[in-house]
Amino acid sequence: MNNKFLFLFILLSINSSFAQSKGYWQQKVDYTMEVSMDVKNYQYKGKQKLIYTNNSSDTLRHVYYHLFNNAFQPGSEMDVRSQTIGDPDARFMNKRKSADGKEIKESRIAKLQSNEIGYLKISNFKQDGVSASTKEVSTILEVTLAKPILPGKSTTLTLDFDGQVPVQIRRSGRNNSEGIELSMAQWYPKMAEFDFEGWHADPYIAREFHGVWGDFDVKITIDKNYLLGGSGYLENKNEIGFGYEENDKIVKKDPKAKTLTWHFVAPNVHDFTWAADKNYLHDVVKGPNNVDLHFLYKNNPKIIENWKSLQPIMITVMDFYNKTVGDYPYKQYSFIQGGDGGMEYAMCTLMLGNGTLNGLVGTAVHELGHSWFQHILGFNESKHPWMDEGFTSYIEDLAMNEISVKKAENPFESSYKTYVKLVESGKEQPLSTHGDRYDENRSYSIASYVKGELFLSQLEYIIGTENTRKCLKRFYNEFKFKHPTPNDIKRTAERVSGANLDWYLTDWTQTLNTIDYGIKNVEISTDDVQRTGISLERIGRIPMPIDILVEYTDGTKESFYIPLRMMSFEKENPSPEIKRTVLSDWAWANPNYFFEVPKAKTSIKKITIDPSGLMADVKRDNNVYEVK
Repeated sequence: MNNKFLFLFILLSINSSFAQSKGYWQQKVDYTMEVSMDVKNYQYKGKQKLIYTNNSSDTLRHVYYHLFNNAFQPGSEMDVRSQTIGDPDARFMNKRKSADGKEIKESRIAKLQSNEIGYLKISNFKQDGVSASTKEVSTILEVTLAKPILPGKSTTLTLDFDGQVPVQIRRSGRNNSEGIELSMAQWYPKMAEFDFEGWHADPYIAREFHGVWGDFDVKITIDKNYLLGGSGYLENKNEIGFGYEENDKIVKKDPKAKTLTWHFVAPNVHDFTWAADKNYLHDVVKGPNNVDLHFLYKNNPKIIENWKSLQPIMITVMDFYNKTVGDYPYKQYSFIQGGDGGMEYAMCTLMLGNGTLNGLVGTAVHELGHSWFQHILGFNESKHPWMDEGFTSYIEDLAMNEISVKKAENPFESSYKTYVKLVESGKEQPLSTHGDRYDENRSYSIASYVKGELFLSQLEYIIGTENTRKCLKRFYNEFKFKHPTPNDIKRTAERVSGANLDWYLTDWTQTLNTIDYGIKNVEISTDDVQRTGISLERIGRIPMPIDILVEYTDGTKESFYIPLRMMSFEKENPSPEIKRTVLSDWAWANPNYFFEVPKAKTSIKKITIDPSGLMADVKRDNNVYEVK
């Protein structure tokens, strides 16, 4: 090797080593905003200063902001999508009868008047005091920077914005069906995420959000009669009152003042949300680890008892989540009546509040769960909605089972049935489908909430319940305040268990392959020894390790475990009270498997593949051999 090539080789090696040593990175944002809300016309004006830190190895010449409010305009992508999707969300549609009596669905967005639409208009954009070029493209602001942002450097971006709160249609808006005046979600110019995959400047079409970690300092000036709740900590609580003041503190307000300025600070979050109403009641209770739990709901006699009953339940649930996943890291969380169903935000949820207590509890338990699976573990909801919705559904079902009087052996049973129905419908799409690209809302919901949940519940079957719970805790501790990907949960499960699980992540999330194992034959041994031969078959494409329970006529039980060869792993006995025999492994390429039970066929009462019900077998009728 000559000196020239040797030098080149050393240089490339150094560069490669440097690149590898850099490892994980993420961008950082620090927002300072001042906004003034006119409650008469539902318009607001604001100023934003954003310190943006480029922790990537890329030189950035452009940045992108989300302008979510612009989706609530006739002709927007959200409007068009609501009119063209096969099963439009009822919240987007008005219904009327045609002349011949047929039901016609019409887009609510298409009918919005100029004073009912949402908008967010940007002006006076500057980078470090120098004007930069901007272009508004529907719900995205494209910015050509005045100067590039070099790797490791920060820049200050300032802008003015004018907004109008839309009539409530989806999530953000005014005057919703329950009378909440202001639900202010995704209301400000929000920097898009740039990560190892590049920019995530997705248009807002109705699904999920993705944001950059940072600190928020927000001042909101509004009519003095409005009570606010939302993200962050109220810094001037003894000036504001409304139940936020410290114990025994007398709040003095200027009787001549027409407005109040609420000052919130939210550290290490990736969004900022608030709601406001003149008729809110506000309760504060202490949760686990001295966390303040705020409950803001309408002063409506029909719902007060339900909201009061909700409060001790959510203390119990937060404690359960802390123990199951990891401690909630902030000092407050707010349950706020507002929005249109339930949606997770930083340190709060906006949720409907007029239903039954059971409905209220179910929504609150789910949305609180998102604090762990979205707002602390910041998944890309648009690309991987099955992670935040599915993982939240998983701990939600565990929590609901925990607080139920009657405990279910398998709290996920209904989810397995729902998944099978989706498979049978022929409308399933892979979990790798972008949240906006599903053909139907129903297939999106079942995929994200249900099949995503089964990823974890089925992991209990594959590597064991104890390993799965250890995996969740380790995943949380290693990736909190980061943006984990599907590979990160897979690798965490591998590190905890020692199993190889690439096959599982691939088949379950990137394909429409299904699981189907069956008992093919049960036969008497051909020699004089008391044995029974059992033939199994793999019918579906997804391989699995196999748990088998054999129940005998004398009341005894025996289990058998067939490891999956490609896993290089042997699961602990899930039922230690039952004798288990570990058989030779099963290679995926072989569709058939044979083993023997050391008893006569006449002594066998029942044979069951997967007695736990945690394997998502799409045809469970062939999982059982039973003598009746």
